[in-house]
Amino acid sequence: MDNKTVIITGANSGIGKAASLLFARHNYTVIMACRNIERSKQVQEEIISESGNQDVILMRVDMSSFDSIHAFCEDYKRKFQKLDILIHNAAYFNHGEKYRLSRDHVELTFATNTVGPFLMTHLLLEPLKKSSEPKVLNASSNIIKHFFSPKKAIAFDNLKGMVNKKLKHSVYNSYRDSKMALVMLTFKMAENFKEHGIRVNALQINGARMSSATLKKFKPIWRIPALVQNLFFPPAEFMANNYFQICTSGQFSNTSGKLINHKLEIMEVGPENPGFKDIWGASVYPVYADKREVQNKVWQLCRELTAQYLNSVAGTKALS
Repeated sequence: MDNKTVIITGANSGIGKAASLLFARHNYTVIMACRNIERSKQVQEEIISESGNQDVILMRVDMSSFDSIHAFCEDYKRKFQKLDILIHNAAYFNHGEKYRLSRDHVELTFATNTVGPFLMTHLLLEPLKKSSEPKVLNASSNIIKHFFSPKKAIAFDNLKGMVNKKLKHSVYNSYRDSKMALVMLTFKMAENFKEHGIRVNALQINGARMSSATLKKFKPIWRIPALVQNLFFPPAEFMANNYFQICTSGQFSNTSGKLINHKLEIMEVGPENPGFKDIWGASVYPVYADKREVQNKVWQLCRELTAQYLNSVAGTKALS
């Protein structure tokens, strides 16, 4: 095959690391987009050694920082003509963390998991358009099942640095909202990128075995439950293979704007009044994800927050 390139964010551990190794073994040029370069260098060396592929490149990016994302994308465009696959794997989730803002005054979880992927995708639009089969894959989570409850809604008034004191901050709730917003962005991006031939999908991850490095990030009170939960999760390689299949197999070559489950089945929107089978199964997603007014609100918020960068990039105006 011709030399194909994939960017994987958060590629130094867990599913991201396993996916980087898998793509490297299939002779892709793999861009490991990681925040901690020092910690990632050893992983990069391991992947090169195990795959025999020298084209595994480590580049720094902090997905919560607009400046960092912009610098990464500019560096990528200087070095590479096109981009075939962009996988938004990186995510922020730290149990017990207090309300924190990114450098850009966005709630840290939402900045990393939702706004960051939105900005990076737009800034890499031109190299994506130069690929013969460009793909974008967003890593979502089965945590969005909470939105089967009609009482659940994204807390928009708690995302831009002005804390609503009536809302008790919860990293878990912030993560849930950010992953639902990412699914909504997937649907919107698929529509807006269709004219450019860019396929955009999301994978609903129902858990993956966490690395020891990831487990150490948990506060002691949360570490024991995480260790127990880890016993029932599949290895990272399982979901990494799903990344690879969605982005490379003929089965999904014409698929776009879909949420795909861990069985590599395209999910459908669920009923207004879901039953037990709907909630605990993996065939449908909450109807909330299809609400156009909420999708548009997520999209416009992301555009508003990233306007400084998007306004400076030619071609993004057509995607408004």
